Amino acid sequence: MTETTGVLRVGMVGGGQLSRMTAAPAAALGVGFRVLALDPHESAAQVAADVVLGRHDDLEALRRLADGATVVTFDHEHVPPEHLRALEASGVSVRPGPSALVHAQDKIAMREALDRAGLPSPAWRHVTSADDIESVGDALGWPFVLKVSRGGYDGRGVWVVDDIASAQRVMAETPLVAGARWLAEERVPFTRELAAQVARSPHGQAVAYPIVRTVQVDGMCSEVVAPCPDLSDDRALEAQRIALEIARALDVTGMLAVELFDTPTGVLVNELAMRPHNSGHWTIDGSVTSQFENHLRAVLDLPLGDPGTVAPWAVMVNIVGPQDALGLPPLVEAYRHVFARDPGLKVHLYGKEIRPGRKLGHVTVVGDDLDDLLARAHHAADYFMGVIDE
Repeated sequence: MTETTGVLRVGMVGGGQLSRMTAAPAAALGVGFRVLALDPHESAAQVAADVVLGRHDDLEALRRLADGATVVTFDHEHVPPEHLRALEASGVSVRPGPSALVHAQDKIAMREALDRAGLPSPAWRHVTSADDIESVGDALGWPFVLKVSRGGYDGRGVWVVDDIASAQRVMAETPLVAGARWLAEERVPFTRELAAQVARSPHGQAVAYPIVRTVQVDGMCSEVVAPCPDLSDDRALEAQRIALEIARALDVTGMLAVELFDTPTGVLVNELAMRPHNSGHWTIDGSVTSQFENHLRAVLDLPLGDPGTVAPWAVMVNIVGPQDALGLPPLVEAYRHVFARDPGLKVHLYGKEIRPGRKLGHVTVVGDDLDDLLARAHHAADYFMGVIDE
């Protein structure tokens, strides 16, 4: 980045869709924006004016990203903590910092921190070897959820195991990435999944977005409704309080997404993400200040924007590559149909090659009739994915 006095500059690690969607509010705010991408065809590299090519685990590439930046932040959590500490030691502002980010990188570190803070989680155990499985099953009950502590996302690295043999087979057949351990959690009898998003700045200002309902398919977010229908005020405030307390206790700066299980007796924390998150994509079109703008404001320590909604309801549905994606025409060929049918529809495509199971984009609609919004959003997403042709 070329130095210019008085200009704020953000370097974002990762060239995916989260960086891509952060580029627009950066431009609107007049903030210099640079991304670290693997190649020039990555989602964010297609739209960012300033791109550094390199890997997130290459310290020299990270130094090139940070050169001249006001702050370095992330669209994923996979940067080695020792690299982030090296950047900080050289005077770079890293937000969130490595001491906070580790709780989004390692699920066991997260569970330990939540327990210390007295925040509600599923019962869990650290599985040190396959020989532990019987005692873990006795403690948690069968079936239970087996996870890798590092490296899993969008349902990867997560298994529901019914018996000792299946758990031991998963452990034997799954290589662990460096630093990963095995985590076992009780299988929670939840009624629905929720997400709480908050933004927090270095000087401690924080704002909370409405609690949303999420629907997962094969471990990947499929649908988000904001705010969550039929959620009591007390339960919504409880979820927001938990998210704000996590942000404070772990010293998170930027966006924090807290995935939650809603149960008859209260909410339980499932997972954390310290960055913009799929559960908040609706905020681009459905809130006064999007999660992407508030992430920028937060990491730059600027006053945060209003997280309130612009309509009673917002519905977001992901566009995901179907299993027969090889025969799917380019997504933009769907524009004429979906826009003519629904002029109020908002479409966000990520510039990705179509592949089965890949997040390719999302659609959002806002208004005052939830059933109508759900039908419209799913129709558009289904048309993009080739599920329907009219």
